[in-house]
Amino acid sequence: MAGSPAGKPIIQVEDLSAAYEGNVVLDKINFEVYAGEVFAILGGSGSGKSTLLKHMIGLYKPAAGRILIDGEDIAAVSGDERMKILRKFGVLYQSGALFGSMTLLENVCLPLEELTDLPPEAIRLIALMKLQRVGLGEAAELMPAELSGGMQKRGAIARAMALDPQILFMDELSAGLDPITSADLDQLVLSLSHTLKVTFVVVTHELPSIYTIAHRVIMLDKEEKGIIAMGTPQELRDHSKDPRVQQFFLRKGSNNHQPASASAAR
Repeated sequence: MAGSPAGKPIIQVEDLSAAYEGNVVLDKINFEVYAGEVFAILGGSGSGKSTLLKHMIGLYKPAAGRILIDGEDIAAVSGDERMKILRKFGVLYQSGALFGSMTLLENVCLPLEELTDLPPEAIRLIALMKLQRVGLGEAAELMPAELSGGMQKRGAIARAMALDPQILFMDELSAGLDPITSADLDQLVLSLSHTLKVTFVVVTHELPSIYTIAHRVIMLDKEEKGIIAMGTPQELRDHSKDPRVQQFFLRKGSNNHQPASASAAR
């Protein structure tokens, strides 16, 4: 993976603390995500990965600290100002979360119908373009149950892209998929990152995906309640002295060398 994009950060997490019923999950964490970057959030079970993601997309309010999306505090605004921030990003949930009673095309049309004043013909055209962009132009009239797991994920990406967001948040993109399908999705992420300059924030634990798509990563730890490592995947794999980081990147069965696909990723 080539060097990370630099410049003005599009996401700033400042002294963020997160807690559930008084139980602190994350304690004063700080990091930035740059525009055009593919940024991965790693960590073991219970380390706070999903909690962090839910705070970043505004589902939860911080116990302390703040999250800035394009310079604006997502938890400090409401009404039209909050909606303006929310429209800057799309979200892909782990399950894909397509509506089973709607065709794939109808699923992608939904955000446009709910959040724009475009005429139906324009909405349909835009939705078809998004499906074509993820390789599903021929599947527009199929129901989610008729799609493979990988196709469902692609359809969910198309829906998340419907409003042309600056940022895409993805929770375990490759969960439940075979290695070939997962690799195809990684290449789609790289393509979208390169051609559309979309910023990606990805929660994952899949090493091949991490090496292939991520410019930088942070690793969370349950006991530390925060970030124990930050850098490129290769930096953490080759230079970290933290045994928890080494265990993650050099786990049994993993390749201690960068996969060949990563060298051609960018």
